[in-house]
Amino acid sequence: MIEWLKKVSLFDNLNDAQLEHILRISHRRTIPAGTILFHEKEMGLTFYVVLAGSLKLFTKSNSGEEKVLSLVNGGESFGELSLLDGRPRSASAQTLEPTTVLELSSEQFMELMETHFDITRGILSELCRRLRTTNEHVNDLTFLDGRTRVLKNLISLANKSGKRDGNIISIHMSLNYDELAQMAGVTKAILSEVIRELETRGVLQFGINEYKLNLLKLRG
Repeated sequence: MIEWLKKVSLFDNLNDAQLEHILRISHRRTIPAGTILFHEKEMGLTFYVVLAGSLKLFTKSNSGEEKVLSLVNGGESFGELSLLDGRPRSASAQTLEPTTVLELSSEQFMELMETHFDITRGILSELCRRLRTTNEHVNDLTFLDGRTRVLKNLISLANKSGKRDGNIISIHMSLNYDELAQMAGVTKAILSEVIRELETRGVLQFGINEYKLNLLKLRG
């Protein structure tokens, strides 16, 4: 289990004894695909560290329309915002595949924040990264056309989760077409049109639960 924790960026600077302490105070569980961990506007009681699998963070409009905000993979954490400010959850969280997480209660999370400055600094850095990402997304929705947003989103997922072999990047894909469209801020029709174009050009190749991006043809 310690080897799993060492893959979590938030715990990069902790030693084995500190990681053992986190294991003792946390609860590990594996959650089936499609499980809602919490809903938007609920009070936050738990901080999550993803050891394996993936989740989506999303919001819903009053009419029930869903908007995927981000994808959370193994080695990442989420759920800290409402624990820090005491306000309700800003989004819902749902597993996209069987996912193993460590759960820490609000009290345990605050204890870690108080006793380990490296973790506090990591949390602050992650919150700053998300704010910058949100600002960039607003800028994209304002100034970029649908095709560019789709392409930028695919490249962003490749940079975050891809494995490179020469000019080919393979990306494990747990999002469906609807969710990909929501992340890019386009309709499903526009997404399908752009993906067909990229496949025709050889830039993109979809497989089972993954896609491959050809950097050489992307630059062409």
